Amino acid sequence: MTEYIGENLIAGQIGELLIIISFVSALIATYSNWKISDVSIGDASWKRMARSSFRIHSISFLGFVAILFYLIYTHAFEYYYVWRHSSSDLPMRYILSCFWEGQEGSTMLWAFWNVFLANILIFTTKKWEGGVLLVFASVQTFLMAMLLGIFPFDLQVGSNPFVLLREHPDMLGLPFVSNPEYLKFVEGNGLNPLLQNYWMTIHPPTVFFGFSTTLIPFAYAITALWKREYQAWIKPALPWTYFGIAILGLGILMGGAWAYEALSFGGFWAWDPVENSSLVPWLVLVAAGHLMLINRKKMRSMFSAFALTLFSFLLVVYSTYLTKSGILGETSVHSFADGLSGQLIIFLLFYLFIALLALFSRGWKFLRKTEEDAFWSREFWIFLGALVLVISAFQITLSSSIPVINNLFGTSLAPPAEPIEHYNSWQLPLAVLVTFFVGISQFLKYKKTEVKPFFKQISPALIIALLGTIGFEYLLQIDAFFINLLLFTSLFAALANADYFVRILKGKIKRGGSALAHVGFALVILGSVLSAGNKKIISKNRSAVNLKFENNENANQENVMLLKGDTVLMEPFYVTYQNRRVEDKYIYYDMDYLKVNTEGKYEKQFSLAPFIQLNEQMGNVPEPSTEHFWNEDIFTHITYADIENLDSTALDKYREADTVKMQVGDSLYTSNAILQLIDFERSINMDSLGLLEDDIALGLNIRASTMEGESFNATPIMVIRGNQIFSIDDEIDVLGIRFGFGGVDPETEKLSVLIAEKNRNSSDFVIMQAIVFPYINVLWIGCIVMVLGSLIAVRNRLSKS
Repeated sequence: MTEYIGENLIAGQIGELLIIISFVSALIATYSNWKISDVSIGDASWKRMARSSFRIHSISFLGFVAILFYLIYTHAFEYYYVWRHSSSDLPMRYILSCFWEGQEGSTMLWAFWNVFLANILIFTTKKWEGGVLLVFASVQTFLMAMLLGIFPFDLQVGSNPFVLLREHPDMLGLPFVSNPEYLKFVEGNGLNPLLQNYWMTIHPPTVFFGFSTTLIPFAYAITALWKREYQAWIKPALPWTYFGIAILGLGILMGGAWAYEALSFGGFWAWDPVENSSLVPWLVLVAAGHLMLINRKKMRSMFSAFALTLFSFLLVVYSTYLTKSGILGETSVHSFADGLSGQLIIFLLFYLFIALLALFSRGWKFLRKTEEDAFWSREFWIFLGALVLVISAFQITLSSSIPVINNLFGTSLAPPAEPIEHYNSWQLPLAVLVTFFVGISQFLKYKKTEVKPFFKQISPALIIALLGTIGFEYLLQIDAFFINLLLFTSLFAALANADYFVRILKGKIKRGGSALAHVGFALVILGSVLSAGNKKIISKNRSAVNLKFENNENANQENVMLLKGDTVLMEPFYVTYQNRRVEDKYIYYDMDYLKVNTEGKYEKQFSLAPFIQLNEQMGNVPEPSTEHFWNEDIFTHITYADIENLDSTALDKYREADTVKMQVGDSLYTSNAILQLIDFERSINMDSLGLLEDDIALGLNIRASTMEGESFNATPIMVIRGNQIFSIDDEIDVLGIRFGFGGVDPETEKLSVLIAEKNRNSSDFVIMQAIVFPYINVLWIGCIVMVLGSLIAVRNRLSKS
């Protein structure tokens, strides 16, 4: 048996043991909580058992999480997960990203937040503890099963994060496995360059925290249906619902900020399938939260409230399936290549079955008891708004699930070729309705609203919004109907809720959470319309060079080529490519943005440095650079750059020679000279070249003239030795040009001249794109206001509880 040197096996063995303990204790906690939830039992000993087992689960879980962190921190590449997701040269600030890059790590991240929330709920749920903790413990059991990495009956159950590199299926049979000292030369694969950004250190934890919060109202709803407490659950569940809205919303917005800052597609939302599947639970949770509000005192639409609350969590599980199963393949930048689709489907179907069973066995009667609300009541319009949100969520889910549909039914449906246009065509009209409802809902009364006072109250916001829309339309030259309509309704929603906060609530922060959240939401939509809906590409190709790329018919309208030192017009700026610099694994391209002053001279306004992150393992990644102004952003990224010749050694190498057909007297241009074939050279010193007496040699006399008037000569020679023909090359080193004589074409009687230039002769150029995003700060301000407003609403609900 081979004894491997330097492996830290104890840490992994302890980690595996803790995973098993965590799984078993979660299973015991599930059973114990089921016992204390059963009205007919209610034994205090089961409560002690449930709490103790969940504490053991929590401690063992945190134990193996800490061990994995330790292994990543110490670069323990003997473990496959550590090797796969980290490297010894990775900056320490990205250690967290390494932890959750893989699907095992993201599972642990989700489970961590469940543990965190469950240990709070143990002390706050009171009579709901058994049912709520039963749901939490059961979910933890499923998540821990995903980490077991065992193979009963040749079926894989989970993926073990502590499997050794040499024992991983992908590595079996490789030569290094038999080397007892393999750790001396093994280096980690590294972190995906897309994740090497500070936003990706905080974005995934926030999203998964939001995912975990959806489990709380789900658990309350399941328990309420089980115990037939159809209305009492809303009071304790409502603050958590709005907390989930705030946290998941914040996580989604962080993802948009990451995309805007780190990705080069030019925007903050690209309707990526996985980002969509994070948005969908949020939309449904928002709808559920609003229906909870109108069902607190009277059960008007309780069935819908239950259904949306349950589906907000089920859609989180579905989102996890999309990401972890690998079914999305290359349709998303977030999907995992390897998946555990069977386990994930069981996970999803189990809770779908539980939810539907509870909903239709206990909640069906609410469909028959639904009361009709008055047209001019707050309840009616909130319900209508929730319905629109559900339609929006359904459309996004359907389009994002095309790979799932193909896999399930054997179809070959193609995802939208232009996803942004596809989703926008559906979502713009729905956004118009939602923002309009957001604008009017605060002024509506419960049960019944007097129409004249209502219109009098919303009139100022309507008038100012209309004037503002006309102003923006004139300023930005907006001609799309739905863009203009959404501009109006989002502006109206922001103004109406701000008016309600100031005039009706008298600016009282404690009571103004919902109004402020609505203002923030409206500003997010308004900022999206003003920026993404009216972005202006200023990098238009005005040269004779065709920049058309494969699959990009608009390349010449969106990109411009800049030679180093050149200044090119990009209205209202002139842009100069100043310099290329290499720092560690980043190549920065310094771009000066200029304007012409009153004296007719260029005056620098600002500089940007878009860069390319070099990564041999996973491919090089371009990242943008943005200049921020109060009213717009200037976004710049590199579309193409030659990164092959970065060091002096590469620059002094010759490129592959081109064969040119010439006759005596012909001329041609190279990058730095004019070449002329003067004549044949027959006076050749055979001895100095080491040629044989029977060899036949013929040379060419080539003159190279520079633009400065200097001339240089070269004499490549063709040698015929028996049946062989070869060339003795000659070079003009100062010009970096090498010549060869390849022979004579008998049909055309033209000479084959081989010409090769050094890499340094090629012009340093880039192809770049520059986009102006007007008023994008409105969107970022809206993000902050919406999250703060939601948190204030949570605090208000908690104080009432």
